[in-house]
Amino acid sequence: MQIQKSFKQELACLYLVATPIGNLDDMTPRAVETLRLVDIIAAEDTRHTKKLCRHFEIETPLTSYHEHNKNSKGEYILQLLREGKEIALVSDAGLPCISDPGYEIVQTAIEAGYAVIPIPGANAALTALIASGLVPQPFIFYGFLNRVKSKKKKELEELKYQPYTTLYYESPHRIKETLTIMQEILDNRQVVIARELTKQYEEFIRGSISECIEVADELKGEIVLIVEGSTEKKADIIWWQELEIDQHVKHYLDQGYKTSESIKKVAKERGVAKNEVYREYHVN
Repeated sequence: MQIQKSFKQELACLYLVATPIGNLDDMTPRAVETLRLVDIIAAEDTRHTKKLCRHFEIETPLTSYHEHNKNSKGEYILQLLREGKEIALVSDAGLPCISDPGYEIVQTAIEAGYAVIPIPGANAALTALIASGLVPQPFIFYGFLNRVKSKKKKELEELKYQPYTTLYYESPHRIKETLTIMQEILDNRQVVIARELTKQYEEFIRGSISECIEVADELKGEIVLIVEGSTEKKADIIWWQELEIDQHVKHYLDQGYKTSESIKKVAKERGVAKNEVYREYHVN
């Protein structure tokens, strides 16, 4: 067990600082002051963060910390903490670690005994949720679905019956495909597309999945997709009882699972050995 008393620390601290998601006026005074007082700022994109620092007259040195250098830079940041340096971690927009790099260095710092102190502020997912008009709690934040279509289908199949409002991040280039797959798997639920949050062209599109598909080609900018939870429950009956084993396997193949994964799932559901399913599938 570890107990952290954030404001009674003798060692250096790692600060997780929220930055604006679009509107610079959403930068908090505490965030500005923290970035001024720390010894170094670890930024996802130093070019982006330099602009932010210039705007708020922050002269603290920057170093990069992103998905492609997180291992080497993680050790560098840890060494700075050992030397007593105060570090602030920022992403390009919003909260560090939320669909952005940061989790690994947070975990490493905690394990090494350093305090990790959050400096809260803007977050795209929660900003979209509170204005969506959908039930705000309980909710699930999922982040980005897999870009590969078959894997995206698998993820949505696993989420199909969960009853909570679900939040996704999505690219404008993939939103139409995602909505089309959602309509196929989740049926025609109510959704909200929130785009360009806090910026000049902020927009909320509220409607059914099919209605939103009609305007998907026109969408630009960063998108939060909010989807209402399921009102259905998995049927208590054994849905596959009328299927032969090979048909049962094919059901999962059609959803994008590999043959080995499909055979494993069928064996588990039927309570039989995998080699029995394997034989039946390949015989037919």
